[in-house]
Amino acid sequence: MAETKKLALVTGASSGIGFELAKRFADDGYDLVIAAEDDGITTAAGKLSHNGAHVRPVKVDLRSPEGVTELYERATEGRHALDAAAINAGVGTSGKFVDSDLEHDLSVIDLNVRSTTHLTKLVLRDMVERGSGKVLLTSSVASMMPGSYQNVYNATKSYVQSLAEAIHDELHGSDVTVTALMPGPTGTNFFHRAGLDNTPVGKAPKDDPARVADEGYRAMRRGDQKVMAGSLVSKAMGTLNRVLPDRVKALGSRVISVPLNRS
Repeated sequence: MAETKKLALVTGASSGIGFELAKRFADDGYDLVIAAEDDGITTAAGKLSHNGAHVRPVKVDLRSPEGVTELYERATEGRHALDAAAINAGVGTSGKFVDSDLEHDLSVIDLNVRSTTHLTKLVLRDMVERGSGKVLLTSSVASMMPGSYQNVYNATKSYVQSLAEAIHDELHGSDVTVTALMPGPTGTNFFHRAGLDNTPVGKAPKDDPARVADEGYRAMRRGDQKVMAGSLVSKAMGTLNRVLPDRVKALGSRVISVPLNRS
């Protein structure tokens, strides 16, 4: 990669918000390392190779520490320093906690919490030593509410949100920033993978992932602490979550997350 070009890492970049974030980096002249666990990451790399951007896809499962280490080493091989990172990979869950599969729940925690913590630490230590860099962590408006029927997912996003805001404060006054991106329901494959297709939230209109990514990217560039991105409805949801009692938010989560037409 050209020494004069900035380098960005984007995870969960084969589709959805991650792909749109990678597109924003490419449009701004960054070279890219993009990662996902599926074969679509190679197709995404081909779509992103424009404006002279060099895009390197890495197919990797970040649920394991070995996968995180492999990605970081491949992203920085040849002593290339990361100027920015959008740590976006994550998955959801659905159903009652007592009924859900334990191994699946733990795999969600491994991806959403453990890998995010691991990769963020690797990236930030290098940026702090170098004295510059920007990190965007994808959280959710769900981080602000008890997630009845999306219990483990919401809990993981609460962790990510708290982590991002704490690190942002710790780095205050430096040229290294951490920004939390908080989307509402967005038109990605998330709801299908989480088993939420036949629920009110699964069937409801979704925000445009390109709009969400653009707002997140701009906030990251500014060094903001956090941004609630997407439609006015999603932003209003985030604002209400700041003031509603937890019992009301839990009820709301249950209403939108319980499958329709249950026998």
